[in-house]
Amino acid sequence: MSPFLTRPVLLAVVLPVVLLCGHAARAQSTPTPAWDQLTPAQRDQLIGPVRERWNGASAEERARILEHARRWQAMTPAERAEARHGMHSWKQLPPEQREEARALYTKLRTLPDAEREALRERWKQMTPEQRRRWAAENPAPPRRESRGP
Repeated sequence: MSPFLTRPVLLAVVLPVVLLCGHAARAQSTPTPAWDQLTPAQRDQLIGPVRERWNGASAEERARILEHARRWQAMTPAERAEARHGMHSWKQLPPEQREEARALYTKLRTLPDAEREALRERWKQMTPEQRRRWAAENPAPPRRESRGP
């Protein structure tokens, strides 16, 4: 699976932690400490949103969260930077384009390599209206309630 296609999936797990870390870094004027130097209260503050999400998640969602965390840990710094960029780009997309991307991603996952590449090339050549029509004809499955945009 292409890293580009996994970006939307990583968004739901990694973005809250990345945003929290970024906000904490900007909020302090002194250099931020390493994890081992954080107080228990600071660690709890960082982990709290993840704990809440975990406690409210189904067994399936928990397995998905763990898998995403495992994949994140396996990424190189460059891959993580690319994933962060993708999450930022995803966040900037209008809802209609997100739905088109979900539809395309869902379809691409089911195709053999040659057909997948052909659809990617065809997609690049489509006008926005053609993409909207294609997405309407090939909708993504309904989203789970527990996930964000």
